[in-house]
Amino acid sequence: MKSITLKNFRCFREEQIAKLAPLTLLVGENSTGKTSFMAMIRALWDVAYRNRVPDFKEDPYDLGSFDEIVYHRSSREKKEKTFEAGFDSVTKIGMSIGDDPPNINQDYHFDVAFAKDGTVPVPVRRRLTCEELWIEEVLEIKSRSWLLRVGTGRGSWEFQSDSPLDTQLDLTHYMIRPFFYSIFEARSKFVPLNGSKKIASSDLEQLNRFCFTSLENDIVSTTRPYASAPVRSKPRRTYDPARLSSDPEGDYVPMHLANVYIRHRKTWEHLKHELESFGRDSGLFDEISILPLGKIDSGPFQIRVRKSGGKRKGPWRNLVDVGYGVSQVLPVITELLRQEKSPLVLLQQPEVHLHPSAQAALGSLFCQVVAEGSQLVIETHSDYILDRVRMEVRDNRTSLKSGDVSILFFERQELDVRIHCLQLDEKGNILGMPPSYRNFFMEESQRLWGL
Repeated sequence: MKSITLKNFRCFREEQIAKLAPLTLLVGENSTGKTSFMAMIRALWDVAYRNRVPDFKEDPYDLGSFDEIVYHRSSREKKEKTFEAGFDSVTKIGMSIGDDPPNINQDYHFDVAFAKDGTVPVPVRRRLTCEELWIEEVLEIKSRSWLLRVGTGRGSWEFQSDSPLDTQLDLTHYMIRPFFYSIFEARSKFVPLNGSKKIASSDLEQLNRFCFTSLENDIVSTTRPYASAPVRSKPRRTYDPARLSSDPEGDYVPMHLANVYIRHRKTWEHLKHELESFGRDSGLFDEISILPLGKIDSGPFQIRVRKSGGKRKGPWRNLVDVGYGVSQVLPVITELLRQEKSPLVLLQQPEVHLHPSAQAALGSLFCQVVAEGSQLVIETHSDYILDRVRMEVRDNRTSLKSGDVSILFFERQELDVRIHCLQLDEKGNILGMPPSYRNFFMEESQRLWGL
């Protein structure tokens, strides 16, 4: 995803476009919409790539019902009837769109409007656009009607459902499914718009290829974004085998580590090396190990770490007997270093319970992971993370460039919030800072210097 668009969503009233990069850092005061912003990224993914109605109450984001999500400035004003969001992305290399040659990149835009159905936000309009090609679905909740509009360089057409849809199941079935299914069902029923000629088979072929290429082959569509909670699970002295599916609190991480250790030793050695490399850089631990407590694979186990002093190695200590920061950061770094990680990761306050040196080490890890091809969106209150990212860009320690980093500053303006898109130059300096961003740090520095 290259950018996110918001309108009438939570504290964002006017339409705003926030630039995303391989590494995007969300900064600003508490309660300025940073978590809501991340929740909308996952919701957009669900609508566009998963073809499902997003659950705005799913962990780790609980945004409530429609009335709690739609923008509402004050009790004297009526609430908006819809809220909108969208994103810009790029097609994956290797497919052609229309008459263009294959093996190219083309930008496309996806946007969606949500309205109230009972208490739940449901998509009532979806639109996918790439240059002259576009397709749009529109639902009318009260009449339970469904409308499909499409357009190419030759013209535009629409298809209106013959009869109202009877149930909410029908409503979501017609709206939340791959676009090209809708085109296939309506191919012989399109009515020309604005003086267009009758839709041709070449138009339908272009539109179907466009839909398949843009959404089905986009690199972020393969795996759902991983979203972490700001507080991870508590450590245990002994773990019993549990599920392997990921969760926001990182409950799955101990079982994942044990499973890799038992069944995939080569993978474990690589993961162990990467975990220990971060442990040493952060000062949290030098070694990590899995200790099975039985003779069968499904038996209980412990996770242990130890530090070394010079040439002397310290004793192994159970995860529950070391600083809380180790158990809180372990789910974060495991998710970033595991082979099966999602190409899009959403992290909330990964610096929780970490010493400043460990926070800075996280900044270096983020740069490393992004340089290897992942996209990270990180909500943080840590100057140490931000400063380390700036230094990594300046010092060229990875392939990460200044344009690969976006800093989104969330500024409260009375009852609204404004998102400022800041960038770095080659020396790691922050560009485009609004006065409120500069003034805060200047006032703190002046107070520190006694000026």
